[in-house]
Amino acid sequence: MSNKEGGFKLIGFVMIFSLLIAFLWDQIPWLKDAIHSVLNPTAGFLLEWNLTLGMLVIVFVISLLTTIVQKYATDQKALKELKKEQKILKQEMNKVKNHPEKYLALQKKQMAEMPETFKKTMSLSSRAMVYTAVPFILFFRWFNDYFTSIGNPSFIGFMSWFWFYLLTTLILSGIIKKYMDVV
Repeated sequence: MSNKEGGFKLIGFVMIFSLLIAFLWDQIPWLKDAIHSVLNPTAGFLLEWNLTLGMLVIVFVISLLTTIVQKYATDQKALKELKKEQKILKQEMNKVKNHPEKYLALQKKQMAEMPETFKKTMSLSSRAMVYTAVPFILFFRWFNDYFTSIGNPSFIGFMSWFWFYLLTTLILSGIIKKYMDVV
């Protein structure tokens, strides 16, 4: 295992720990208060300045930091190689789509390789998840507290904070990953 591979046991532990934080948020006042004391004057200030623009800035910063962690905590070379292999197989399948027997043989090969490819991809990507899972949970719990306290406003007239966050994260992360050449 390379130094940029994670382990399923470690990711499982971090996910369980993250879920415990999420579920016990209101029962651990010192943790909740500490997160609020850090995020209220920073992220809260941005949201009070301008709800939509402040949220865009927060999402951009989170996306940028996550992408940086992903770039340097994962084996990008190995992930790119896996992606390249999948692309080659897909191109081969497209070439023979009018020949059912050849297409089915390639599809069978793809299906046989899928579990191993998934396992490799998860192993290579899990290290970044280990570093970001707990901060995400803390941020999401803070977001929930913050937006609940101001009456759950909508973004762009119709979206809850969660859907706005999700949509803008997908867009901004895609742009940042493309710019930083991250798989």
